[in-house]
Amino acid sequence: MAYNELKDKVPPHNLEAEQATLGALLLNFDAISNVVSLLDSEKFYSYQNKLIYEAMISLFRQNIHGDTLSLINELTKTGKLEEAGGAAYIASLTDLVPTAANVEYYAKIVLDQSTRRELIRISQELKAASYNETKESRGIIEEAEKLIFTLSDKNQTTKVYNMKEIINDTINAVEEHYKNKSTFTGIPTGFAKLDTMTSGFQNSELIILGARPSIGKTAMALSMMEYIAVDQKIPCGFFSLEMSALMLGQRLLSQTARVPGGKLKSGMLRIEDFQKLQQAASRCYEAPLYIIDVPNMPLLDLKAMARRLVVNQGVKIIFIDYIGLISTDNPNTQVWEQVSEISKSLKALARELAIPIVALCQVSRDAEGEEPTLNQLRGSGSIEQDADVVMFLHRERRKTAEQEENPVQDAKLIVAKQRNGPTGDVDILYLSSYTKFENKAQEN
Repeated sequence: MAYNELKDKVPPHNLEAEQATLGALLLNFDAISNVVSLLDSEKFYSYQNKLIYEAMISLFRQNIHGDTLSLINELTKTGKLEEAGGAAYIASLTDLVPTAANVEYYAKIVLDQSTRRELIRISQELKAASYNETKESRGIIEEAEKLIFTLSDKNQTTKVYNMKEIINDTINAVEEHYKNKSTFTGIPTGFAKLDTMTSGFQNSELIILGARPSIGKTAMALSMMEYIAVDQKIPCGFFSLEMSALMLGQRLLSQTARVPGGKLKSGMLRIEDFQKLQQAASRCYEAPLYIIDVPNMPLLDLKAMARRLVVNQGVKIIFIDYIGLISTDNPNTQVWEQVSEISKSLKALARELAIPIVALCQVSRDAEGEEPTLNQLRGSGSIEQDADVVMFLHRERRKTAEQEENPVQDAKLIVAKQRNGPTGDVDILYLSSYTKFENKAQEN
């Protein structure tokens, strides 16, 4: 019983694995190029072993081959030899392992024990926070998810690649593109010219789609989402903070079936309309599309739900409709401060989840009737700074009678900013009957 109690108090560690890792590196210092991608010095439980590993990394950075003598000299130079156990302890490390062949295996044991210590630390922090009545429970849940994701990200091991591997992977990627006849490295939107400019929406990018109210931001997002989720079967999340899930479902069904939305609302449908709707419903039913319908959703809840969508449903892209309806924990602060917090959080979330996040945004009144510009993004200049891509949707407003008379209208998607690519205009068509945007045929 006493032993079990003592074991519970001592953090998980494996001194033998730590010593075996160091000993194997002294036998074959070239292996440090693989180990350094797995471990940093903080992963060692023993302070002595931590100091020795830090000295090894120092030698590696100086391009000095590490052996017992050079390691002792390095620790002597920094005045840490005695703290590291002395020359006798260092010399004894090579006696613990017969070969350096299993160095990565030993290093992974050290990493595993370090991860367990971190999990215990995180659980203790969360336990203390849970007893703190001044903290909201959803804030504690958000912090828990963030800490776990951060720990998981830290444990994503990297690898040092040689040119043989890089060239092989590159040729394989080129061959795959050739087979698929695709030049896109990201998620294609279905708008040909836009996809050519961006190579698809890239992972970890924050993409802003701005427009004046009722110009068609949601319609554009749904048009992209139809191609991504319904046609390409790519898992997609859609946070609808303005429209209900039922309304979104009706609009998606209308544009997929190409049956006017007015008919769905009025019920004035013909037999052929029902046939189109049944076919479209079958396609939409199988689509990996997940809609979150919460008005004025708190930022913390949105981030938590986004993480769950990625982990549980394998979502590859997220749309948010729209930034102005996300609420923060500081509603009394200036609007620009709230928007700044939201845009920075969304960019950080895109990087954390390694997926594209497309956020819709309104532009200021002075853009009415004109092509919007970057300085007209409503709320905060931080949106422009944080975004990797900023696009504006522009078309002339028309009255209902005009739309009924001519349901096809020229529109334009303006790529005003792209951190890693060109900018320019994309000519598209707006089909008012289906509240849908489509490619415009290119003139020869």
